[in-house]
Amino acid sequence: MSRDQTLREQIVAHGLKLTPSGLSQGTSGNLSVRHDEGFLITPSGTPYEEITPEAVVQVAMDGSYAHRLRPSSEWRFHRDIYAARPDVHAVVHAHPPYSTALAMCRMGIPAAHYMIAVSGGDSIRCAGYYTYGTQELSDAVVHALDGRLACLLANHGMIAVGATLEQTMWRAVEVETLARQYALALQVGKPALLNDAEVTQVLEKFGNYGLISRNSSSTST
Repeated sequence: MSRDQTLREQIVAHGLKLTPSGLSQGTSGNLSVRHDEGFLITPSGTPYEEITPEAVVQVAMDGSYAHRLRPSSEWRFHRDIYAARPDVHAVVHAHPPYSTALAMCRMGIPAAHYMIAVSGGDSIRCAGYYTYGTQELSDAVVHALDGRLACLLANHGMIAVGATLEQTMWRAVEVETLARQYALALQVGKPALLNDAEVTQVLEKFGNYGLISRNSSSTST
């Protein structure tokens, strides 16, 4: 099987996991993987159960594509993330309830739990609000992801990035779990935050944690 076909099938398989995992509903959200001189991304407005490998759209870094279907309306921030981050080979964008609820309040997630390390830093930032699909939103996303592997999008949703699509889906689920825990903690009281030294220690340990340490060759170029 060709690499192109393998990546297309991975996108289809993980797209079918978005709703069962609680990350998205209906046709919301999108997935992509870096490929050749561009990236493969889910088509716009298509239910995930109807997406076939052939329906996945190859997009060049200049935004052009040759396909009967249009790429996701959010193709721009996928493109700009890949351009800005050579370490990123997969992007998952979704609208899970707790991450989105915090984003609606324009709140990020601080170091209230050691699993903040999934973000690659001591916080998950919330990018400023801009209309979906715009260059302004893309610029805000790239800024929020500087030194990070996940971010929230004000009044919109969340993004996770990673070395493989499997790893990135795992990270997206962990971010949503953190968002739920943080939202619940805020109802109980004022969450105690880990200090810089505690976060640094966890980040160092995370180099050998689960999917982070797994070989990334399946989606990297």
